[in-house]
Amino acid sequence: MSQPIAEFKQSQPLTLGVELELQLLSVRDFDLTRGATDLLGSMDYDGRFGEIKLEITESMIEVSTLPRTLVDGIAADLLGLRQAIVSQCARNHIAVCGGGTHPFHRWSERRICPGDRFHEIHHRYGYLAKQFTVFGQHIHVGCPSGDDAIWLTQALGAYVPVFIALSASSPFVDGEDTLFQSARLNAVSAFPLSGQCPALRDWAEFSEHFSLLQACGIARSIKDLYWDIRPKPEFGTVEIRVCDTPLTVERAAALAALAQSLVRRLLRTRPVLNTQRQLHVARYNKFQACRHGFDAQISDPIGLRQVPLRQIARELLGALAEDAHELGCSAWLELLDASWASEISDAGWLRRRQAIHGNLNDVVREAAMRFGKNGGINFAEERR
Repeated sequence: MSQPIAEFKQSQPLTLGVELELQLLSVRDFDLTRGATDLLGSMDYDGRFGEIKLEITESMIEVSTLPRTLVDGIAADLLGLRQAIVSQCARNHIAVCGGGTHPFHRWSERRICPGDRFHEIHHRYGYLAKQFTVFGQHIHVGCPSGDDAIWLTQALGAYVPVFIALSASSPFVDGEDTLFQSARLNAVSAFPLSGQCPALRDWAEFSEHFSLLQACGIARSIKDLYWDIRPKPEFGTVEIRVCDTPLTVERAAALAALAQSLVRRLLRTRPVLNTQRQLHVARYNKFQACRHGFDAQISDPIGLRQVPLRQIARELLGALAEDAHELGCSAWLELLDASWASEISDAGWLRRRQAIHGNLNDVVREAAMRFGKNGGINFAEERR
């Protein structure tokens, strides 16, 4: 049944919330395991750091922070959520890690989680629902109005490649090196309502567009919009959805700092947008970032040229220094700036571990250790 679009809830501008989708792993071979429902059903957690909930298949969970004004608060919540879930997993002989894809699982072995929405997605999209066992970070930024949220979906579109390259952590699929830095977004792109928000002017025009989708039977609720960036009216936020789940919560917090600083600058300077031209190159630029990461060449539809993504990102991080200072998150942006300078990425880290070990089981084992700081699990003992 279709749901009417919610009124846009006013929220404090620039407040943050972060969601991370995490992998649940067997500690015997570090393949995905089907443990989410039982794991969360037996968990004693008081919600002090945010939510821990099911996602579409039994091999994944989602954690989400509380709304926070400062990135330091987001980081503290993510650390608390990590400790809670890693400890619960350890008691159940399960490991947990980040990363945008599991490197070698078989999608056909996944099991859909209980819940009306999950089963509706499976019924509607068939095997794509199980292939949707991919893992992303979503960043919410508070907006003063629905009109601002729609304007930001357009203004942030040009920066999608930067977020993709800085978060890319999914080079392996089906046991193979895809040659992509972020292969996760290929799974998302299979859904008919993925991609970019159309060129909409304000909340009224968005509501009209969404009503058309509902009337045509294309969308039932706003959750059916798998756009790269979308408004979230019940939270009063704009939501950036293109990031892979990083391998560490520290990198997740740094990406939230980038989003908060960028939104502040955009709302402060209100640059003139050329949304139609940006839409012409959006899919190509997104592909470039997914495929090449730091080495991508980004098409500029205004200057009619290609620009190295490295240049765009370094100039952006420099331009955001004032906003980051005012928001108290300069140190978090410096972490991202160091990534560009040293060309360190999560995708590169995974490939280096594969080169050392020669097998993906040990790559995932090390990714779990990196995410959870071991979390009380003796992996070597568990594998015997």
